[in-house]
Amino acid sequence: MDLEHRRVRLNDGHFMPVLGFGTYMPPEVDKSKVVEATKWAIEAGFRHIDSAHLYENEEQVGLAIRSKIADGSVRREDIFYTSKIWSTFFRPELVRECLETSLRKLQLDHVDLCLIHVPMALKPSETILPTDENGKIMFDRVDLCATWEALEKCKDAGLAKSIGVSNFNRRQLDMILKKPGLKYKPVCNQVECHPYLNQSKLLDFCKSQDIVLVAYSALGTQRDKRWVDLNSPVLLEDPVLCALAKKHKRTPALVALRYQLQRGVVVLAKSYNAQRIRENVQVFEFQLTPEDMKVLDGLNRNFRYITLDFLADHPDYPFKDEY
Repeated sequence: MDLEHRRVRLNDGHFMPVLGFGTYMPPEVDKSKVVEATKWAIEAGFRHIDSAHLYENEEQVGLAIRSKIADGSVRREDIFYTSKIWSTFFRPELVRECLETSLRKLQLDHVDLCLIHVPMALKPSETILPTDENGKIMFDRVDLCATWEALEKCKDAGLAKSIGVSNFNRRQLDMILKKPGLKYKPVCNQVECHPYLNQSKLLDFCKSQDIVLVAYSALGTQRDKRWVDLNSPVLLEDPVLCALAKKHKRTPALVALRYQLQRGVVVLAKSYNAQRIRENVQVFEFQLTPEDMKVLDGLNRNFRYITLDFLADHPDYPFKDEY
């Protein structure tokens, strides 16, 4: 990881900025906020923008990116854009359709990175979570290696420069890596990662395979009751984190972000507050000591905010394994 140039080299030769801007917003937040926040992020210096079919906001994110290109702030090649294939498109014949839908909404001709969003297939559907007449989510059985092969074809077609996975455990990653006839290794695995869930074993495994770990929910998480137990602890109020923030005269959020960068983890920061977006770019302006890093390692409690409990019965549910 090259912190001086703020980027990391991926195993396919492309480069990914080490600080990314996450664009997920709860449905009750007005979509125009997404346009505004993404523009602020680009103006503040973010060059890595992370979205997904699931977020249902790629139209707005694309609009923000294109407007910053149009006003001369950035060129298309300065922006590293990530999208993700959602579970209802895992059948090999549907993968490209999902990516092409994203590209149409974005009005871009390629994404820089496309991920398999979660390792759990759902029945093909117009809706995000297809349910049967009893309201039960309809699972699908799809060989993830076949989904991966379809994603490799998207890379060959120039629709995605790099391809990777998200929310995969070690066993599922290994299955892709050991796939007969593997053409491209995943460049990254994007997972929940923060001081309460530092993913150290998964990080070591990914490093051994030249796969970048990308951290989402790096600041804890938004209190979105659809995904998160509202009684879960608030990471940024942790006394240890707050004491380190005071020591470095920084915010607890900046300490949490810096922690990831110094571990060799690419980190996504999500906010729709202009001041906090500008503040988060200051992560490159200070350094944590080895002692600080040890103290933060000590906060790990294997606590997961995003458990996806409603999919826990899925045969490919990833969070039952240790890592």
